Amino acid sequence: MSEHITVLLHEAVDALAVKPDGIYVDGTYGRGGHSRLILSRLGRSGRLIAIDRDQAAVAAGRQMMRESSASAGPGFEIRHAAFSRMREILCEMNAPPKVDGILLDLGMSSPQLDAGRGFSLRADGPLDMRMDVSRGITAAQWIETVSETELEKVIREYGEERYARSIARAIVVARARQSIVTTLQLARIVTAAVRSRERRREGRQSPATRTFQAIRIAINQELEELSLALQQSAGLLNVGGRLVVISFHSLEDRMVKRFMRECAGVDRVPRNIPLRRTELQRFNWRQFKVVGKAIRPKQHEIAANSRSRSAVMRVAERVLCEAET
Repeated sequence: MSEHITVLLHEAVDALAVKPDGIYVDGTYGRGGHSRLILSRLGRSGRLIAIDRDQAAVAAGRQMMRESSASAGPGFEIRHAAFSRMREILCEMNAPPKVDGILLDLGMSSPQLDAGRGFSLRADGPLDMRMDVSRGITAAQWIETVSETELEKVIREYGEERYARSIARAIVVARARQSIVTTLQLARIVTAAVRSRERRREGRQSPATRTFQAIRIAINQELEELSLALQQSAGLLNVGGRLVVISFHSLEDRMVKRFMRECAGVDRVPRNIPLRRTELQRFNWRQFKVVGKAIRPKQHEIAANSRSRSAVMRVAERVLCEAET
């Protein structure tokens, strides 16, 4: 199993602007790279609450607490949950209702990709794809029962796959002959359904990559989870607190970018139209300001960790809007 390398490690934690006595949420603990660096910048009164859907990640976090109490200390806690439950988790822990920073790294860890749970095309394994193996149906079960229409829609919208119709038809035909239960089974079906010229154009990327992404997003309701977390963030952050999100595909990044721009009031005020003060106040409700431009990994990071190449980090800071004054 390959060692996990945290993407945009210093950039993300720097963007949080960690205060020694602050309270922070790492909504995607993974293997603890970001959490460890946040903890190193907290004082004795600081607090870090980590969350992860993956039970193996939570076990790793608890092991870190046992092995390194000096660095983690009583100010570090980890919970098994989806980050869409942030507000609920904070309430259960009797934590203050407001925090000073929220970090969401939406990528998958190397242990997840290498664990034989159906996330990776590099080796054959059970077609599971669940982030949380304690609940929900597997990808194999979903593929067995989903309608062809819904399958095509998922592949087209979540995978942004131009051959969604051909792939969906091929999967439905194949499952009628034999249940599709392994990664290589599915990969072979998708590859055969994609035109030969498209396979040449893909280069090193497997023709099945976008289909696997689409099914994984659907199984884990990833975009719904992200939407819920973003909607909660303004209500959970103190004024001056930072929201830092690292995305790994265009669907996530567009959602994050749109949310931050809308909550910052960007482009909401009509241009070249005279407005009275009372009319202008309707647009002055912003809850965030966008901090800087999108940040991507530098070439040396991509060279050391090819999985980082698609990462995009966006940052927003909570501000006091007029409705709260």
